[in-house]
Amino acid sequence: MTGKEYIINAYKLSECDRTPWLPFVGCHGAALIGKNADTYLSSAELIIQGQKEAIRRYSPDGIPVTFDLQLEAEALGCRIFFSESNPPAVVSHPLEDGVKLSELKIPSKSDGRVGEVLRAAEVLCREHPDIAFFGLVTGPFTLALHLMGTEIFTAMFEDPQKAEEVIEFCSRVAKNVSDYYIEAGCTVIAIVDPMTSQIDPYSFETFVKQPMTGIFEHIRQKNCLSSFFVCGQAEHNLDLMAKCRPDNVSVDENIPLEYVRDVALSNGVSFGGNLKLTTTLLLGTPEDSERDALECILIGGKRGFILAPGCDLPMATPVENLEAVSRLVRDEYRQEFLKRTSQVQENEVLPDLSSRWTKGKVIIDVITLDSSSCAPCQYMMELVERLKPQFNEKIEIFEHKIKTKEGLLMMKSLGVRNIPTICINGKVRFISITPPLRQLIESIKEEMM
Repeated sequence: MTGKEYIINAYKLSECDRTPWLPFVGCHGAALIGKNADTYLSSAELIIQGQKEAIRRYSPDGIPVTFDLQLEAEALGCRIFFSESNPPAVVSHPLEDGVKLSELKIPSKSDGRVGEVLRAAEVLCREHPDIAFFGLVTGPFTLALHLMGTEIFTAMFEDPQKAEEVIEFCSRVAKNVSDYYIEAGCTVIAIVDPMTSQIDPYSFETFVKQPMTGIFEHIRQKNCLSSFFVCGQAEHNLDLMAKCRPDNVSVDENIPLEYVRDVALSNGVSFGGNLKLTTTLLLGTPEDSERDALECILIGGKRGFILAPGCDLPMATPVENLEAVSRLVRDEYRQEFLKRTSQVQENEVLPDLSSRWTKGKVIIDVITLDSSSCAPCQYMMELVERLKPQFNEKIEIFEHKIKTKEGLLMMKSLGVRNIPTICINGKVRFISITPPLRQLIESIKEEMM
């Protein structure tokens, strides 16, 4: 079978003789051809070169055209900060800055960098017909947050009609951009909505379920496959995600794969994930990567499971780690060897935090993947930074990125199991939930009593 057939069969819940492999190569493609992320993500020619190199090295069954959840936001007027080593970040929110929703127009095929990505999609789909290309579309809730900023969380409680109107507009954007990718030849449209991991099930059902269900029905009517892709601790919303009727749900390592498998299959959808993005693929060894992949393969089984990292691969992910995973999925002998030689890793020595809370200040620790490249992490840090004018020198704020060894050790020391998470004076307070500002302020005041 071709790689595309492995992906299609998995999405249709047909049993495969091996696990399909889907590396989410975005700005990592820039590293493969010696370019910076900012120039790479702005050029169809460079995207084509980078993805072709990823195909050569990683032998994927499926691969995204690119991974950039700021494309639509930029085309709608958000200012973008470009980085040499990360995807761009949204740094302004038009609806927060006085622009009216009625003034926004659905992006065309040529707005912003959309045209460059679509041109890359057409070439890649034409020249690699045996690979399933994924068109990644920003989900309506995340795009609404790009447009409104963190004010959307306030609007959901105080002006729900406003929030619904913005999300409905963003769902129309998603349908149109999905059509562009389908016309370019993509096999799967993945609606990537990471910020839905930051809301409770009631809010999900109220604001997200109906527009997302409509998007997946729209894609189905176009005879294309779909995926609902969320990173972060979305376990509380996973069943609702599956009930939006996508063909697939994809998650990261925040959610146990056993749980994802059971929820997905009970709802008649396939599932993807959940290779550890930083602890294994970025910071580990090829053998670490193999063992993590094998654990996923054994849990996921051969029906309806696609092996993938939980999000956009960091640019500096070692090539040898991804090559090791690519070989493993096709090598039953290596899988059997690793099963027989599996060993428990020794515990790390954790930092001593005993004197951290004796400064007379409230210490706010935010555990993130990296706020410069992860939307839920970015908006959680933006929210926490809004505390400074009210509390000034009475608080200290620290971001601990688990892309680093130090960040990982701090995560373990604080007892954090999911990202992003806010800890206040060593207490885990907000786990993968971006709270309203007033609730965060009250939590700080409680610590000051």
